[in-house]
Amino acid sequence: MKATLNDTVLAEAEQDDLIKIEGNWYFPPASLKKELFESSDTPYTCPWKGEAQYWNVRVGDDVHADKAWSYPTPYDGAASRVGKDFAGYVAFDPSVTVAP
Repeated sequence: MKATLNDTVLAEAEQDDLIKIEGNWYFPPASLKKELFESSDTPYTCPWKGEAQYWNVRVGDDVHADKAWSYPTPYDGAASRVGKDFAGYVAFDPSVTVAP
């Protein structure tokens, strides 16, 4: 699976390595092109997953605000609810194409 924005690959991994949560594919941290990501100060806390870290994505000279997010330290019980530890996995805004 690949996550792309404006023909730039942001992350790539085998589908078996991804986790699907609430309709979003979460990519493992090692699959990211980390040089394209900048942390965002946007706050959000999911009632059952925990505090999110949002990421801005840089494609060329353009910075796309809050196009990705992760849960660095999910709440206790969140991993068992999902069936796998998803700490640090990254999901993308619908404007990012996620496809095989």
